[in-house]
Amino acid sequence: MSGSSLDGLDIVFAEFTESGGKWTYEIKAADCYSFEDGWSKKLKAATELAAYDYLLLHTSFGKYLGEQMNRFIEANSLHHQVQLISSHGHTTFHAPQKGMTAQLGDGAAIAAATGINVVSDLRSVDVALSGQGAPIVPMGEKLLFADYPLFLNIGGIANLSYRKGDDYIAFDVCAANRVLNMLAALAGKSYDEDGKLAASGKIVNDVLEKLNGLEYYDKPYPKSLANQFGTDEVFPMLPKNNIADALRTYTEHIAIQVKKAVEGLARQRTTNKEQLLITGGGGHNKFLVERIQDQLSSLNIEVVVPEKNIVDFKEALIMALLGILRWREQNTTLASVTGAKRSSIGGAVWIGQEA
Repeated sequence: MSGSSLDGLDIVFAEFTESGGKWTYEIKAADCYSFEDGWSKKLKAATELAAYDYLLLHTSFGKYLGEQMNRFIEANSLHHQVQLISSHGHTTFHAPQKGMTAQLGDGAAIAAATGINVVSDLRSVDVALSGQGAPIVPMGEKLLFADYPLFLNIGGIANLSYRKGDDYIAFDVCAANRVLNMLAALAGKSYDEDGKLAASGKIVNDVLEKLNGLEYYDKPYPKSLANQFGTDEVFPMLPKNNIADALRTYTEHIAIQVKKAVEGLARQRTTNKEQLLITGGGGHNKFLVERIQDQLSSLNIEVVVPEKNIVDFKEALIMALLGILRWREQNTTLASVTGAKRSSIGGAVWIGQEA
């Protein structure tokens, strides 16, 4: 999968076992391949293309993904071991209120390049059923990480999941790494390592107040965000004359919105101490994690950052599981999360193997 932060292609090879409805997994290999040949720029500019050029990009990106799968298989000596590829692709357009979501990366092209069966287009059925198409990760959290009640994934967009018994609630909280990385780029960095630059800055209170007043945050869940929320709406609001201050301000904004999102679950949550599992690239941002923990301490919530492979590859791991569920014709989305008319089996299947 390629996240909205555009830091590269996350690839996981995992083996899953299901016994009596209980799932276990083992990550056999994992890597993040930085985008080559200007792919980051191409993906960023995808929404500005004419329809014909967009479809050409969809096909060529699918071919590129297939080539990277072959590279990964070769590098990890996985020949004849990979039985299924589940590809999330890269989200470009996301307008569930209009019944549409789009991810670049043609599954047919992946299947043709690899000769392996492929599942892609994981969100469209849910959107067609009047759902948000996001988040789709909670199904994997339910099956693979049942010990935790709260999950925060901090990628290009931060999203929160909450489990109480068999009921799940999940939604996008705010733009996260995509905005932080755009600010870091203005300081000549690809990202703010450990949040050190943010930690050196000061909060710009009037900007923070405006950010916290954005209309999205008062909308009820289920709800989701397009990448353009961070790039087109949030980023222009931040000061560019002092990048450290801008990073500090936005880091605080993320922490505040995470607390607000958790507080919004008050009726569902118990009063007992609970653990929140943080994953995604933002899990490596020590200063951001500290600010989130500080905000959540008053709510009796402990922040947990797991081992590196789970921090970095939890979403890719879950996409792999969703592909298996689709292949088995089992539900991949939860209507309680997305607001769809019903839970559904999402994903297009492309047969790469010869008959």
